[in-house]
Amino acid sequence: MAIRSINPANGEVLRSFEPLSPDALQQKLATAAAAAKEYRETTLSDRALWMRKLAVLIEQEAEELAALMTSEMGKPIAGARAEALKCATGCRYYAENAGRILAPDVIKTEASRSYVRYDPLGVVLAIMPWNYPLWQVFRFAAPTLMAGNVGLLKHASNVPQCALAIEALIRRAGFPRGSFQTLLIGAQQVEAVIADKRVAAVTVTGSERAGKSVAAQAGWLLKKTVMELGGSDPFIVMPTADLEAAVTTAVKARSVNTGQSCIAAKRFLVDASIYEEFERAFVAGMRALKSGDPMQPENDLGPLATPAILEELERQVKAAVKAGGRILCGGERIAGKGNYFQPTVIAGLPRGAAIGREEFFGPVALLYRVDGADDAIELANDTPFGLGSSAWTRDPAEQQRFVAELEAGSVFLNGMVASDARLPFGGIKSSGYGRELSAAGMMEFMNAKTVVIA
Repeated sequence: MAIRSINPANGEVLRSFEPLSPDALQQKLATAAAAAKEYRETTLSDRALWMRKLAVLIEQEAEELAALMTSEMGKPIAGARAEALKCATGCRYYAENAGRILAPDVIKTEASRSYVRYDPLGVVLAIMPWNYPLWQVFRFAAPTLMAGNVGLLKHASNVPQCALAIEALIRRAGFPRGSFQTLLIGAQQVEAVIADKRVAAVTVTGSERAGKSVAAQAGWLLKKTVMELGGSDPFIVMPTADLEAAVTTAVKARSVNTGQSCIAAKRFLVDASIYEEFERAFVAGMRALKSGDPMQPENDLGPLATPAILEELERQVKAAVKAGGRILCGGERIAGKGNYFQPTVIAGLPRGAAIGREEFFGPVALLYRVDGADDAIELANDTPFGLGSSAWTRDPAEQQRFVAELEAGSVFLNGMVASDARLPFGGIKSSGYGRELSAAGMMEFMNAKTVVIA
């Protein structure tokens, strides 16, 4: 079956690609394995030079890359432009910091010398999603390549042009042949790649279902994996919060990338004493968001990436209403061409409703009333996921409680959850395991080799 690039704003087929044949896939695996032996011997200074060139290329071509992302998956153009530039920032971070991160750790023992050195594992397969088609890949590729590993990219099937553009950028920056390759393959071919003895490790960003499938196979094969599998992030607002700032940020946190973000705020937990005021302002803010052609900068929301995602979101909203939720605004797809859905707020969903434990991947917010910090923490943690969390309070004691007790890979106080190359990124529970970004992310695919000289 052909791999097709389809514009979600109008359903137009942009390009079609034939998946790699078994022979062609084997050739790419052989190229990666051969490259891994040589690439690990390149110097950090050479890798840093190529990585800086890569950052420059991305910046120079940011407009073209942004337009490509928007046409393939519907990202509003301003967000696409910002995503491209963030990739350049990530590349520079690792070019500048890899030497410090990978430096041997000297440890004093009874031996004449003992230390830990960090060696690359070899070929790493990245199975990446469509929602941030450049940034998701570069937050894997930059640390992987700087560490001396070789990358294989199995990108989402609806963004093949982005996948090929990334490979071309990396090659043009000077990285050696075979150090990073895109695999245009179907989902049914992934199992064979994971099983191939030349592949040392796998990283996945995607659905819980996909993560479990890959983790099960890789675990059976004793291959290292990192999993980032989505979330249902809480956004908690307490009485001492700056309410105006909290509302403004809440609207942005739910609508970023048309709501198609793992770390977008999805459940809004507001103290009863300020609930009514927050609800009025939040609903007004969501209702004011403008949907339309994502190429036009005045539009806040674009289409959802595929018709299947639109249909799933529609199903979830209907299920929430059936379970007792009340629609305060939106709630329906937008008629006409494209995969558009109205910005939506649902309140009054009973706690414990099964639909409330699902991840809503679109501009749909669930609004809850809570009674104080105890209740907020209990409800925030009542989810299978544990990726990010945001808590709004100026009370120091409450802040410390949220930091200590929220079950998540990150806690942001009085701010919106966001990824940053300098900070570890990942989750717990059904949001996965392992970390991307920062020194922690770079070390995931390194062999911490103990060296003792008697």
